[in-house]
Amino acid sequence: MSDHPPTGTILLAGASRGLGLGLAETFLSRGWHVIATARTPEKSRGLAALLDAHPSRLRIETLDITDPTSATTLAERLHGVSIDVLFVVAGVLTHQNTPVQALPAADVAETFVTNATAPVALAEILLPHVKHAGTVAFMTSILGSIGLNSGGYDLYRASKAALNMLASCFALRHTAHPVLLLHPGWVRTEMGGPGAAIDVETSVTGLADVITREHRAGVDYLDYTGKHLAW
Repeated sequence: MSDHPPTGTILLAGASRGLGLGLAETFLSRGWHVIATARTPEKSRGLAALLDAHPSRLRIETLDITDPTSATTLAERLHGVSIDVLFVVAGVLTHQNTPVQALPAADVAETFVTNATAPVALAEILLPHVKHAGTVAFMTSILGSIGLNSGGYDLYRASKAALNMLASCFALRHTAHPVLLLHPGWVRTEMGGPGAAIDVETSVTGLADVITREHRAGVDYLDYTGKHLAW
């Protein structure tokens, strides 16, 4: 499409459904090459349909972002592949209304690993495949903003605030790269629920537009419209 920036290769970690799948479809429609990962790709009918439609530009890989061995194996399989954009989409939302003192420690640990530490660890492992000054993006949430906190979703908020901090630390270590923390909006997905404000297409179209803009090195916390969010 002539009104979009030049194409490249994007790796989407967590693309079996929802926003990840929508992003894969959007970038493919814009002529990009897409590497889409999922824990069990064979169970994703959406990815299978995209592969049928774009067999030369879609590559599907198995990845569990919480498993360092899985991430290292993926990095080895990508030998010789250069990536323009790495976008870690995967995340979980549990215990929406459970006070923190009532949360099982194992559940807290699983949420923090999945939402905060594993995405940054994956980015570190895959960074050698990202081009110089290539973009690294993480799917965060406005709920990770301390300045905009309105209460509720304590565990999820805390895990996304932790992701924001760890991504900021990542950006300080890797100063050649733009690092984007992206809030997709409140989206009608399995996680967002049927009463959410926007549909997947609106969110992923906006996210794709934001990602493909020219960004300076450093870290930015943005929503799907490109608006800067308060930390």
